[in-house]
Amino acid sequence: MISFISAIIVLIIGYLVYGRVVENVFGPDDRRTPAVTMEDGVDFVPIRTWKAVLIQLLNIAGTGPIFGALMGACFGPVVFLWIVFGAILGGAVHDYMSGMISERNKGASIAELSGIYLGKPALYIMRAFSVLLLLLTGTVFVTSPAALIARMTPESLSNTFWIVVILVYYVLATLLPIDKIIGRLYPIFGAVLIIMAVSIGGASLFGPGYHIPEISFTNLHPEGLPIWPFMFVTVACGAISGFHATQSPMIAKCITSEKEGRKVFYGAMIIESVIALVWAAAGVAFYGGTQMLNEALSAAGQSGTVYEISKTMLGPVGGVLAVIGVVACPITSGDTAFRSARLILAESLHLDQKNMRNRLIITIPLLGIGAFLTQLDFNVLWRYFSWSNQTLAMISLWVASAYLLKNAKNRYGSLITALPAAFMSAVSLTYILMAKEGFRLSSAIAYPAGICFAFVLFCIFLYNMSSARTGLPRK
Repeated sequence: MISFISAIIVLIIGYLVYGRVVENVFGPDDRRTPAVTMEDGVDFVPIRTWKAVLIQLLNIAGTGPIFGALMGACFGPVVFLWIVFGAILGGAVHDYMSGMISERNKGASIAELSGIYLGKPALYIMRAFSVLLLLLTGTVFVTSPAALIARMTPESLSNTFWIVVILVYYVLATLLPIDKIIGRLYPIFGAVLIIMAVSIGGASLFGPGYHIPEISFTNLHPEGLPIWPFMFVTVACGAISGFHATQSPMIAKCITSEKEGRKVFYGAMIIESVIALVWAAAGVAFYGGTQMLNEALSAAGQSGTVYEISKTMLGPVGGVLAVIGVVACPITSGDTAFRSARLILAESLHLDQKNMRNRLIITIPLLGIGAFLTQLDFNVLWRYFSWSNQTLAMISLWVASAYLLKNAKNRYGSLITALPAAFMSAVSLTYILMAKEGFRLSSAIAYPAGICFAFVLFCIFLYNMSSARTGLPRK
């Protein structure tokens, strides 16, 4: 219990202290934002700061900080350390930079930013990679809430029925101006999500018979999965997630002051990390250990496990409230995943999105592909989503590093993104070399390869940092 409470306190301190450091490195000023200079009534729409925070939170907080945290808890309470320090030093920095750099570039997507700061090859790779990730994300965030809603409704309303309902909603949320559905519903869902997290956290702390273990470095995973790199990929959205780099530019089109960026981007990520901590703690406390938690996840799936924890801990009324919050998470990330994909494709095709016809041209095929992908196995989709998610985080952090080398007042400030970028580079390559969905190589090969990959990229960064300082041409 002490570790859990301490972890939350450290997250808050991280926002107040390290968040200010990150903000100072970027250097927000009083320039007019794209929400003001490019307002179009569809995607570029001024939104109040408190509402932007809640929308950003719902955009990024899909099932990742819940499902991912529960699966990450199978490694034991060591997962608390990754959630806390991964978020403060990596995830929140990643989200802030991707949002603010987009804001400085007329609300450009992470794909376009990659082209600007890493070169044309990166642009084409990231266009394809980010759209693929968004399709996987949108699909994952159709199937998981549909399964959970189906558990709460009559048998006549099957899983397939709810998939169709959610897809229809996604069509509307993707097409309509951001302030019509997203701007009105998300603050409500955000409040429910926060209440749900507080309720589950309180029950874990003070409920009879529940015990949250203290932090240890012991690997307690029942199946023997190594902490490195599997835990760092399993818990994505609660610590660091490349998906967020596709979402932050959406809100970058809506903020009305650069100086509100820390609250909107860094702050929303810290809130999401608190949610991940709550669910990681609740999973171990409820089942009494990693063995039974892992068995529950295997038998009932992620949705069933969440339902059982919520209903048992909080009773019928509290359980329904908690499940509504859990359902809202993926749905409100799935719709913005498809919306982000529309915006990236619109940038690539130079289609003006004020025109409804142009929006339909992109949206209908996207949702059609998403509907097809829902027929695939959820666990397979999740594994590919998790790896591609962390790989995108790696690339986004290198984009931010390149931006800071060019624009920061102090070039050494770029280390705040380059160090987590190198770390995630090692995570991403090591995982895909070892994982079942990857090359299935031994750790004897994968570990050195991942470390060497990160080392080479970091050396390239240091060379460019030195060139920037001495005035030599940068590569």
